[in-house]
Amino acid sequence: MLIDTHVHLNADQYDEDLEAVIERAEEAGVGKMVVVGFDRKTIERTMDLIDRYDHIYGVIGWHPVDAIDCTDADLAWIEKLSSHEKIVGIGETGLDYHWEKSPHDIQKEIFKKQIALAKRVNLPIIIHNREATMDCVEILKSEGAHEVGGIMHAFSGTPEVADEVIGMNFHVSLGGPVTFKNAQDPKEIAKHVPIDRLLVETDAPYLAPHPYRGKRNEPAHVKLVAEKIAELREMPYEELAKQTTENAERLFGI
Repeated sequence: MLIDTHVHLNADQYDEDLEAVIERAEEAGVGKMVVVGFDRKTIERTMDLIDRYDHIYGVIGWHPVDAIDCTDADLAWIEKLSSHEKIVGIGETGLDYHWEKSPHDIQKEIFKKQIALAKRVNLPIIIHNREATMDCVEILKSEGAHEVGGIMHAFSGTPEVADEVIGMNFHVSLGGPVTFKNAQDPKEIAKHVPIDRLLVETDAPYLAPHPYRGKRNEPAHVKLVAEKIAELREMPYEELAKQTTENAERLFGI
């Protein structure tokens, strides 16, 4: 069995064929999925999905790109919803310096508030980091994020950064880019990270793995990610699947 630890089944891209997408995931051996809601609309959809499907769990938070739109009322709402037994994490939160919608200082403020929220409700934090690694790591340190730990989602940093965040009680999650022919960094990470700190994800509908690159991604494709990591680590696929599943179950308590 596999667990897709980061998927957006709440996205508009699945409005026409959600049931078929979920069925294909099950056929591919994906036994559990964690749907991530990151704004009002996707959080509401996440809550609906976790109530409708036994094997779907939720993570809720506020995306850094949209930090400028996040109010204290939004964070209070997230905190209230987090008491649902199938909400297993807070996020995705973090920093994104690629898109310039939200000023960096506002992103940092909302990030810190969500770390504090996660600590209050004792749930792991799912981190989005794009072109902001040093600031991201510094905030995780200064705000005591190690107390709850979490996931560096779609990790794109160096082995040294991986070691640093693992030392702060975080897991490293890899998705489609590990299958890209010329993407050496995620391949290096796939071999470097201790097996008990490694997770697999799709980030679907985004970041589809080879040979679907550029197309809509879906959770069934997490098997391609796991197969590539097993190949890179020179270990049986079944062993990789078993270990990453155990890691996710332990982290999320599912």
